[in-house]
Amino acid sequence: MTEEQEAELEEQADDVDEEVDETADEADGLQNGDFVEIEYTAYTVEGEQLVDTTDPDVAEEEGVDAQGQEFKPRTISLGEGHIFEGVEEALTGSEAGDSGTVTIDSEDAFGEYDADNVETVSAEKIAEDDRHPGANVQIDGRQGYISTIIGGRARVDFNHPLAGEDVEYEYEIVDVVDDREQQAAGLFEMYLGLEPELWIETDEVEEEVPVEPDEDGESSEEPDEGDEPAEPEFETEVVEKETLYLEATPQMTMDQQWMMGKQQIGQDIIEKIGVDRVIVQEVIDGMGGMGMPGMMGGMGGMGGGDIEEALEDADVDADEIVEELEGAEE
Repeated sequence: MTEEQEAELEEQADDVDEEVDETADEADGLQNGDFVEIEYTAYTVEGEQLVDTTDPDVAEEEGVDAQGQEFKPRTISLGEGHIFEGVEEALTGSEAGDSGTVTIDSEDAFGEYDADNVETVSAEKIAEDDRHPGANVQIDGRQGYISTIIGGRARVDFNHPLAGEDVEYEYEIVDVVDDREQQAAGLFEMYLGLEPELWIETDEVEEEVPVEPDEDGESSEEPDEGDEPAEPEFETEVVEKETLYLEATPQMTMDQQWMMGKQQIGQDIIEKIGVDRVIVQEVIDGMGGMGMPGMMGGMGGMGGGDIEEALEDADVDADEIVEELEGAEE
């Protein structure tokens, strides 16, 4: 075989490899890290108890629509544990418009039921209002519910209420989500159960950056032996930073998970959405000129001159008030 024939065969092999790679890429479908909008409804297999749903009609039918939760398609990131692993595996390789049903074994759902997780505790450890069967309680940092209570003793089940139940998920992939603001909103909804108002902007920011050394990599003056190394020099430079702005609501600022984990949540958003920083803005609305209520009928927010004018309008002698106060102290 001549060199030309060998070169031609190698070129043909490369073309075949490229075609195979392209076909494989097209067939791969959704992968970990992709954001998707999905609808789903999940029931326990045996008791047909509702586990979760995005369907408002199902929520109304099951009587859970009045819990303050918004029932609509959800945006999730595959591979992040936002849904059960078995459902993620079914979504991987799929495309927008695909649907299906997946059964999750109890072990991979809410765990097997463990009789050792049912314990008898003193009723004194439980608030009086919660001393009844079915009440959710927290004992020594563990979450459980009361199965029975007799006299001063209570049986508390620390298993998940759905432990031991297989779960059936019916899902549909509504769309692949490429919009980063929608991606971020979906993540916040997963973290906090709410979807705050947010937007992404590119800002020019002044930043201290280290001064680059000379082209030869050495400073212009060699330090004398025994001298301490020179401190690094910095200069102010204007750089562009892509910023995710987030408007915090009162509900969000009081959320325990946000208060304890805002740094971790923000860092996760930065990494997954690809922005440089997150800025949280808290808006405090005005009170329509009412001022802050004070000790004297709402005048606490007024200046000294305003108080004097108010006393004159009310025909009150300020000196008489002072004399009365001094007499009361004596």
